[in-house]
Amino acid sequence: QVQLVESGGGLVQAGGSLRLSCAASGIIFRINAMGWYRQAPGKQRELVAAMTSGGSANYVDSVKGRFTISRDNAKNTVYLQMNGLKPEDTAVYYCNANGIATISGFYSGASWGQGTQVTVSS
Repeated sequence: QVQLVESGGGLVQAGGSLRLSCAASGIIFRINAMGWYRQAPGKQRELVAAMTSGGSANYVDSVKGRFTISRDNAKNTVYLQMNGLKPEDTAVYYCNANGIATISGFYSGASWGQGTQVTVSS
């Protein structure tokens, strides 16, 4: 079974930066898509950014120009560089992986990390 372990959340002032990391554990040959979702209190979980194994990325409009997603396929790791943080970015951020080829088989469903809190103070 694949596990996703996140790190890098915390408390930052508005305008500051944070970098989130998420590493997938296990004997993994390929991950089709990795990305980040977030959920603020009282709101639905939303996609923040995602990237395919080929490097194609997409972002929610509210973070374009401020956040950058990247991947290290050799390490099965995805990163989210967050600059120019705003109080409205405050949420629990979840790592997501889809389409995982492992030594045990191919998992087409979504895997999730445990979440990491990002708090931006005004």
